[in-house]
Amino acid sequence: MGCKLNYTLPRRQALGSCFYSPRLQLVGVLTWFWPVDTAGAAKIAASQHNHWCSVPYGEVLEVDSGRVDNPPMSTSSHSPSRIVLGVTGGIAAYKAAELVRRLRARHAEVQVVMTEAACQFVTPLTFQALSGRAVRTSLWDAASEAAMGHIELARWADQVLIAPASADILARLASGRADDLLTTLCLATKAPVSVAPAMNHQMWAHPATQSNVNVLRARGVRVLGPASGDQACGEDGPGRMWEALDLAAALFPAVAAGPLTGKKVVISAGPTREPLDPVRFISNRSSGKMGFAVAAAARDAGAEVTLIAGPVTLCTPPGIQRVNVETAEQMYRAVHEAVVGAHVYIGAAAVADYQPAACAHQKMKKTSEHLELHLQRAPDILSSVAALEQPPFTVGFAAETNDVERYARDKLTRKRLDMIAANEVGVDRAFDRDDNALLVLWAGGRRELALQSKDQLAREFIAVVGERYQLTRHPVVTLVPQAS
Repeated sequence: MGCKLNYTLPRRQALGSCFYSPRLQLVGVLTWFWPVDTAGAAKIAASQHNHWCSVPYGEVLEVDSGRVDNPPMSTSSHSPSRIVLGVTGGIAAYKAAELVRRLRARHAEVQVVMTEAACQFVTPLTFQALSGRAVRTSLWDAASEAAMGHIELARWADQVLIAPASADILARLASGRADDLLTTLCLATKAPVSVAPAMNHQMWAHPATQSNVNVLRARGVRVLGPASGDQACGEDGPGRMWEALDLAAALFPAVAAGPLTGKKVVISAGPTREPLDPVRFISNRSSGKMGFAVAAAARDAGAEVTLIAGPVTLCTPPGIQRVNVETAEQMYRAVHEAVVGAHVYIGAAAVADYQPAACAHQKMKKTSEHLELHLQRAPDILSSVAALEQPPFTVGFAAETNDVERYARDKLTRKRLDMIAANEVGVDRAFDRDDNALLVLWAGGRRELALQSKDQLAREFIAVVGERYQLTRHPVVTLVPQAS
């Protein structure tokens, strides 16, 4: 049975979060300043179902430590975004309370799911007060699971965000574990899943953690962070959870004023395979990661994105139309179909320069010491798009092993591109990695983008694309009056 406890709110502070101690039978208050309405009311996790209400400063708040039942989870159409926020064990769990407030400020419905370890750092009542919903902590909650609650949660969510995401949860997600409520609903949901890692910098750098992160990225999980800086252990380095404001912005990107808002963008990514026979083919080491990251960044910048993908194992970023191809010929046709009416084309694919003149119908046998292959030029997609009567803003990529800028500028001029992004490739460079650096060139200009994760690099690159698109396709004309 729950007990009711009185607590008087300070007049000059807004209630941020509560904690409840069953042993001491008291409620404490963690306070911080936040915007309040003109009536001077502290809005305590106000929800559309009025489980919690506005309390004027100085008034007495009654907190019932008993169960707060959530309203039914409707599956009908809705306007607020529905966020399942997973909180795992770590000192950064306290930041998740601020994150709930930031998400609610964006009119999101937030359902918090805590692991057992998370409850050792912050109590469920904190999140209950801020979200207006009873916190889910166990797969074995008889009342919730009577209606298959973990499946209901998985279907209800528009997005799943785990913040903080400990090294343990990353390992369990990567291995497909379903041994608690949070990992189970992540397996059962079709909603996009994002994780915000938070851990000691040595734990983050450990090969096991990096391997788990790579597995999750390959499955389409969005990895937000970590940031670098001072850590609770007294050390310094990458492993800090992103701040609540940054995480909320990542889930609700501001696209209204973006330079690509309302623009149709076509992006090609990945390698091509040129068949020699039904078994063998000629290809290259492109993973497609950079192109897929560019597609996601263009989407976040407000564009309508079509992604022409070669044979890769990457998951499609949410909200993007994907067309799968295999050969250079197929990519050529798919790109030309897609660029009709497009504003921007970004050729990030590593398209074969040459293809077999003929493909054997049967597997070629080892019948001699030497084998001669007759190759012919593959279609040049970039040049053909740039040569259209009304071409889109055309951006190429150049992967070079030496003299990067010289070869990239030659390609820029020779193919009549609007812009080109060049990078040095080779052993332990660009290929099969999650980081990269780019040299972006255009006629009379250049910009270097430093080595960083491909996701962050893609966002900076798309910002440059949008800037150059606006300048070249929508130039500002200044009229100078003539002297009479």
